[in-house]
Amino acid sequence: MRHCLPLNARSHENNWVTGESRSTGSAERTGVREHVRPSQTHAEEVVANASGENFPVALRLLPARHRRHLTNLYFFARLTDDLGDEARDGSRDEADVTVLRLRLLDELAADVDRIYSGGTPQSPVMRAMAETVRECGVPAQPLLDLIQANRQDQEVTRYPTYPDLERYCELSANPVGQIVLYIFGVATPERIALSDNICTALQLAEHWQDVAEDLGNGRIYLPGEDLERFGCTEADLAAPTAGPAVRQLMTFETDRASRLLDQGAPLVGTLRGAARLAVAGYLAGGRAALAAIRGQHHDVLAGTPRGRKPRLAAELVKAYLRGR
Repeated sequence: MRHCLPLNARSHENNWVTGESRSTGSAERTGVREHVRPSQTHAEEVVANASGENFPVALRLLPARHRRHLTNLYFFARLTDDLGDEARDGSRDEADVTVLRLRLLDELAADVDRIYSGGTPQSPVMRAMAETVRECGVPAQPLLDLIQANRQDQEVTRYPTYPDLERYCELSANPVGQIVLYIFGVATPERIALSDNICTALQLAEHWQDVAEDLGNGRIYLPGEDLERFGCTEADLAAPTAGPAVRQLMTFETDRASRLLDQGAPLVGTLRGAARLAVAGYLAGGRAALAAIRGQHHDVLAGTPRGRKPRLAAELVKAYLRGR
């Protein structure tokens, strides 16, 4: 699963979820505290190297105090994501892998509880996140929702209707935007509602970019009702290139995400300074991603469409200046 940061930047520094050692290449069953060891400086380096994504673009332009908290959030979300997607202990049995991932996610949730009960988290990433929670007044629920989304990924691989997928996005994406608003000290019910629209749209854009990759991992995020409406089968999604039915489906889904993004866009106009820049960056990333899908004629099977840097930069400037 990926989030609306987005979170699909590849780590250059480690194999942190598998527990695989650089020197030995051996995989060991470890607790969550063993999975992430990057220093704050190295964390920012990894984020900065994740070029072409809206989160790193915004991060590089923000004041240091905001970068620190956003980096803490980034690595919390990355850790949560990879525990749910990548963790394995060498077993070929998928049931064993599921049990491992759920156990590690439970350990992560226990670290969240430690933050709010005054304890000390075991994971270095969670100790850093504890600073952000304390300094920015971040509530517990968004953190727990992100963990729950990854639990859901262990058991749910298909979404029959669009409302089913929306409810998943409420766990997997919307909490990220909510935490960002707390980091900037601008969280209000009205802004959170607009942010939820943006984050759901960004999550959808990620899913539409990665249809082939998700299918390879046994998951389909395209709603079943939409597949049926456009006459698409899972075999169609497994093809090397998209046929007419898949292209029509992806045109529909891309337009849906674009409308949702536009509904949340006025959030930018309610903000000033660094917060405005960050949210404009998220918005720009979503628009660039959707433009990339359209630029590939909605063939998301032939290759993963990624937003181009010039388009991303142009969208960022436009969103910041227009306030939407």
